[in-house]
Amino acid sequence: MNFNAIRQLVAQDMQAVDDLIRRRLYSEVVLINQLSQYIIGSGGKRLRPLLALLVARACGYQGTHHVDVAAIIEFIHTATLLHDDVVDESDMRRGQETANNVWGNQAAVLVGDFLYSRSFEMMVSIGSMRVMEILSTTTNIIAEGEVMQLLNCHDPDTTEQRYMDVIHSKTAKLFEAATQLGAILAQRPEAEELAMARYGMHLGTAFQLVDDVLDYSASSEEMGKNVGDDLAEGKPTLPLIIALQRSQGEQAQLIRQAIEQGGLERIDAIQQAIKDTQALEYTMDKARTEAQLAVNALQVLPDSDYKTALESLSWLAVNRSH
Repeated sequence: MNFNAIRQLVAQDMQAVDDLIRRRLYSEVVLINQLSQYIIGSGGKRLRPLLALLVARACGYQGTHHVDVAAIIEFIHTATLLHDDVVDESDMRRGQETANNVWGNQAAVLVGDFLYSRSFEMMVSIGSMRVMEILSTTTNIIAEGEVMQLLNCHDPDTTEQRYMDVIHSKTAKLFEAATQLGAILAQRPEAEELAMARYGMHLGTAFQLVDDVLDYSASSEEMGKNVGDDLAEGKPTLPLIIALQRSQGEQAQLIRQAIEQGGLERIDAIQQAIKDTQALEYTMDKARTEAQLAVNALQVLPDSDYKTALESLSWLAVNRSH
């Protein structure tokens, strides 16, 4: 099942999510409207809200709160992007200028705060302490992941485990919340709820690992951002960590210096080192393992088109070029 076919399964739900996002984005402060509409409307796969909708339907949910949850998830994700781009000093995302590049860092941070606070308003309106608990904990863990990543920056001694901890907190946790909440809304047994949480965690991990590979292999047109961004920021992602582990002498020294100093002056030599050490293959193998674990977690669900779509998403996450 391709991505368009998957989206078509929940097309009405996705339209309801988009309508709700537009309504709840509104503010009488003009700059908030401009900036939030800019980033929300800048494309993106809407993957996290899509997951919330698909899992809710796969679990037999018949209500409407899955639309609220999906919109909240997208608001939280968008807020993290705004803050991320400021911290990383990024100037490109999804093929266009970042909000902080257009309006400045102060505006981007403050509108990110607005999106967080609006998402908490929306959580309250659902009227479920369990939903509040999951989303508030998730938001907290994402913030911890951001700080963990900051500590890893420019540190060539970052281990694979430390890096995986960042992925689980910063990226996979929101996937996990989206899928777990679908099961919670449907009031599924705890075993199913935990299985859906595992599905999201493994899928989110696979998704980020593939992003790490693409940062060193895709073109900037495909990625919608600058290739080598992670290296430029001194971020030791898994391909770089593995390349350093498997290198010796001058090559190892080159990678250490690149992480410590950041910048793209030696990008060609770094890419060659990554190629020589088969670090991208290692990272892709790890991503495929995570995708398989995600598929395994779905086996608690009854067969349906929604379950098939969720399985397909696992493999689409690893077999992509952007």
